[in-house]
Amino acid sequence: MSIKKLCKSYTNLNDKDIKKLEKVASQIQIMANLTRSDIFIDVLSRESGVAVVVAEARPFYGPSHYKERVVGKFAHRHNEPAAIRTLELGMPTRDLRAITQEEQMVRQNVVPIFNDEKAVIGCLIMESDVYKSEQEHAKIKMLTETAEKLSETLMGTLQEEILLQPYLNDGIVIFDKNGISQKINPVASQMYRSLGYLDELVGIPFENLALDGNRFEDVCQSVNFKMSEVSIGEMTVKVKYATLSFEDPSLSGLMMIIKDITDQKAIEKELITKSMAMREIHHRVKNNLQTIASLLRLQSRRIMSQEAKKALDESINRVISIAVTHEILAQNGVDEVDIRTILERVMCNAVSIPYEECSINLKITGGTFEISSDLATSIALVVNELVQNSMQYAFVGRKEGLIEINIEKGIMYSSIVVKDDGVGFDIKETRLGSLGMSIVKSIVEDKLKGRFSLESSPKGTKAMFDFRMKKE
Repeated sequence: MSIKKLCKSYTNLNDKDIKKLEKVASQIQIMANLTRSDIFIDVLSRESGVAVVVAEARPFYGPSHYKERVVGKFAHRHNEPAAIRTLELGMPTRDLRAITQEEQMVRQNVVPIFNDEKAVIGCLIMESDVYKSEQEHAKIKMLTETAEKLSETLMGTLQEEILLQPYLNDGIVIFDKNGISQKINPVASQMYRSLGYLDELVGIPFENLALDGNRFEDVCQSVNFKMSEVSIGEMTVKVKYATLSFEDPSLSGLMMIIKDITDQKAIEKELITKSMAMREIHHRVKNNLQTIASLLRLQSRRIMSQEAKKALDESINRVISIAVTHEILAQNGVDEVDIRTILERVMCNAVSIPYEECSINLKITGGTFEISSDLATSIALVVNELVQNSMQYAFVGRKEGLIEINIEKGIMYSSIVVKDDGVGFDIKETRLGSLGMSIVKSIVEDKLKGRFSLESSPKGTKAMFDFRMKKE
């Protein structure tokens, strides 16, 4: 079914809007070739939250996600939120998951199509493989991020119109074989005006428009694709080149794509500054905690009471377990840390304190994942208490023992199990009212929003707690 028939059947678009869509649709095949992706045009139907596919194009030089044609089929909000969002709000949508009409998971980049009155009449969708997208997230850009593939896919006749549409975000300049500018899109024109160019931009030699100091001959003779980054005044841009080669030599030339990354660079600089500040804060907190631990050790050496000395030593272990988290965060400069790394450091601290004559083997099993600094501090405290309890009480009269920590990652809750092969104890009669156990239960329930359980028998003790992966 044609675009006109589909629009007349399912939408309220007028003839002028439909002609606009037909013009864009005439160019989507080259888009599909440029991006090696499936390209569609969707328009809102008269039913709220439902769009209809009015045009499609599959790449000639890459795989498609579709076995059957989908023109005339419907896209619902729960399957394709990116398309519906763009159609309703008129805003581009980047890198959002969707489910195709054939129940395949993809990622969609969507840009709106406007009529002459600046009203949204449809949207242009590029679909890419979701798994490849997750592995190479940094390479997934909007529809215009296709320059890497231009030199391979520009075949047939040159159709500059699709590169000069106003809804593209990159500046594009096309030069002929002699290096004279022939076409320039509105985005590029605006960029050059902001840089102080006052002359007509069409008909200007390449050397007068190049922003990175390259010469036309050098770019044309180099590898098919070339990219550079340059700062001009307060603006930072990424400049990409792709040679245009055709059977007819008169059509050959060069395409220059300019992307304004000023805001992106400012964000990167801000993140670096924040990372350095965060690293310094964690470093100072770690130093302060280590100072406190040192003062407590000095106090411990002067105390004659073994009970008081024991209480101070336990407090020192707790302080150090918190300091461990901040030490790792100070090294990384981020607010997330690998949970296995934290627990390994807690265990190293535990084995540095001798208990009786027993040789205790500690090991960590299970997976690993990153957690926030708040979670890391709380988990380090809890595991430190549980390990210290096992080392003090589980192996009385034994020459050797085993303490194992198991990490299990979940979707909403993850869990940690600390178990030993010690002598066990009667849970109802001993140690539940101790300070250590009170600290454990309080942290697990209040800080980690999880549950704590304890099992013990003559074959050993098993303590398990879980925690929410994300804060509410």
